Amino acid sequence: MSTAEIPNSAENPWPVRAVSTRVAKYIDRLGTIWIEGQLTELKLRQSTAFMVLRDPAADMSLSVSCPRTLVENAPVPLAEGTQVIMLGKPQFYTRNGSFSLRISQIRAVGIGELLARIDRLRRLLDTEGLFDPRLKRPIPFLPNTIGLITGRASAAEHDVMTVAGDRWPAVRFDVRNAAVQGTNAVPQIVEALRALDAEPAVDVIVIARGGGSVEDLLPFSDETLCREIAACTTPVVSAIGHEPDNPLCDLVADLRAATPTDAAKRIVPDAAAEQALVTDLRRRGAQALRNWVHREERVVAQLHSRPVLAQPLAALTARAEEIHRALGAARRDIKRLIAGQADHVGHLSARLTTLGPAATLARGYAVVQGPEGAVLRSVQDAPPGTRLRIRVADGAIISVSEGVNEEH
Repeated sequence: MSTAEIPNSAENPWPVRAVSTRVAKYIDRLGTIWIEGQLTELKLRQSTAFMVLRDPAADMSLSVSCPRTLVENAPVPLAEGTQVIMLGKPQFYTRNGSFSLRISQIRAVGIGELLARIDRLRRLLDTEGLFDPRLKRPIPFLPNTIGLITGRASAAEHDVMTVAGDRWPAVRFDVRNAAVQGTNAVPQIVEALRALDAEPAVDVIVIARGGGSVEDLLPFSDETLCREIAACTTPVVSAIGHEPDNPLCDLVADLRAATPTDAAKRIVPDAAAEQALVTDLRRRGAQALRNWVHREERVVAQLHSRPVLAQPLAALTARAEEIHRALGAARRDIKRLIAGQADHVGHLSARLTTLGPAATLARGYAVVQGPEGAVLRSVQDAPPGTRLRIRVADGAIISVSEGVNEEH
């Protein structure tokens, strides 16, 4: 029984050669496959070329090899960062347990194919809502700190920092340098983006790069980077390339700037312009206040010009005259009424005097009263010795009755 036919167990382990042989046979059954990636390494030997093919969206790579003539006769010059499609056969080398692809054809990824892939990804992300304007976060008026992701010592970094500093000298930056093209661009940009998003002091993040070809700007249309931008809690500004360039990260970002210079202008206010605006607002405010005061002064002047305010006592004076006239009329009426009543009382007094006992007494009559003050009405009321009081017109006489006089 051969080694391969012995049941594998802890008591019957396979030797290394058996395992390596089985793996090699299994991989050999895969046949030839087409694979796409970016070249990260290219080493030419006398007859063989050794390369590393990397997935730009993930930290994975494969070793590939091919005849040197295949590289020299490739449809496009091959160099690190070139996007290629290769036809190769997986191989497992039992001697050292390594795996590689033996390439037999190399094709360059055309611009049309790249644009078609970007368009398919654009439609996918749009369907998922990553481009929805309602998800865009507002850019702060004056950021505390600006996170800047760009190439080391690049023109984009210089433009953003210079323009922003000229507009607002107190602006602060947290710069994270990363590769902005090639196979390492996406991982480094994503790492820098996560680091800046985690910084509490960073209020806005700018991803800046100068112009370039479609191939150079491919990392900024990568699905991994687009989804990372959408997941950020800090507003992200995309300033990639020039005005005609439109990578997918422009659509996912909260703000698209045409150029790095434009990004600096849109995230940092111009101190001179703001000062001029404040001055203009103060002038307009002062003018508005003066106009309001003048308007209120005119209203007060109009109110003062009205008769009721121009001569505030005129109404009282007119009423006072009416009151005086009414008082005069009332006094005249009262005097007339009193005079009439006085005349009436005089007439009644005269009549009373004429008809009263005093007038009768004045004509010579007298009133005789008894001891009790009762008026005598008969001679029988005054028997002899009765003390009598005789009242005449000018006084009273006291007398004593001597009896009845029979003479008539």
